[in-house]
Amino acid sequence: MRQLAEMKKVVRWRELEKKLKDIAELVSMAQQEGDTSLEGEILSEIEEVSSQLDELELELAFSDEYDGRNAVLAIHAGAGGTESQDWAEMLLRMYLRWAERRGYKAEVLDSSPGEEAGIKSAIISIGGDYARGYLKSEHGVHRLVRLSPFDADHARHTSFALVEVMPEAEADVDVRIEPDDLKVDSFRSSGPGGQHMQKTSTAIRLTHLPTGLVVTCQSERSQYQNKEIALKILQSRLLELKLRERAEERARLKGGRISAGWGNQIRSYVLHPYKMVKDHRTAYETSDIDSVLDGELDDFIKAYLRSSMGRKR
Repeated sequence: MRQLAEMKKVVRWRELEKKLKDIAELVSMAQQEGDTSLEGEILSEIEEVSSQLDELELELAFSDEYDGRNAVLAIHAGAGGTESQDWAEMLLRMYLRWAERRGYKAEVLDSSPGEEAGIKSAIISIGGDYARGYLKSEHGVHRLVRLSPFDADHARHTSFALVEVMPEAEADVDVRIEPDDLKVDSFRSSGPGGQHMQKTSTAIRLTHLPTGLVVTCQSERSQYQNKEIALKILQSRLLELKLRERAEERARLKGGRISAGWGNQIRSYVLHPYKMVKDHRTAYETSDIDSVLDGELDDFIKAYLRSSMGRKR
């Protein structure tokens, strides 16, 4: 299916090429006959082609073999207690709304609620064409500055949350997990979900012994369902680890700079004393923070993709 999608991309370029030739012939004919009545139609055709070209150009940034995959996105509240946990929940809503706007399928695989408000962490699956390719722009630390709704003095607070973006792994193709490499523990769910979840050990903790990676899931009522979800998340984390090691090895061989970590601050969302969202990698910014928090992220994503293409050139 992915190979078919790549071939369809080639077809779209050919169709665009044909449209441009048709427009050129239309312009030539109008000039020869001195006919200005076609001007509106020509301008409309050019605008349509320009929009399609812009979309296809962005797809050139999807050079990674896993960019066409679905994405597994993890959100973790930073230090700061309730403030950061509330910010993590705001980010969760933002990405769910972004997926809804694009017609992507989004599913919350697991979440851990905060003590007073918000969430400590959440993992969501987002499915759609190039979901991982688009969302890789969101990987990093997101910073919020606002007047705290949880502070009686309404003092200004700065909160942080980490967003991780991983490609969805295909079991036994991208990652093979040997049964002997896996330690499985069950425990009682600590979150809401009724008496059944509280009294029975439905929550699952998977430990991948060779790497030390640990994944927990407690969102479902069934231990089997929780294990399946945890395994899916673990496979994506192992694939992301493999990709990270590969990128670091390429950088080492080329003598390039190897990033010290994935937790770099990538974007600031300021609600006070002014309103602004700014991406620190591309310098793209907007004052319409309400729309951004409601899922309008495409301009930030496009700016990142264009910037990454510029770096490659």
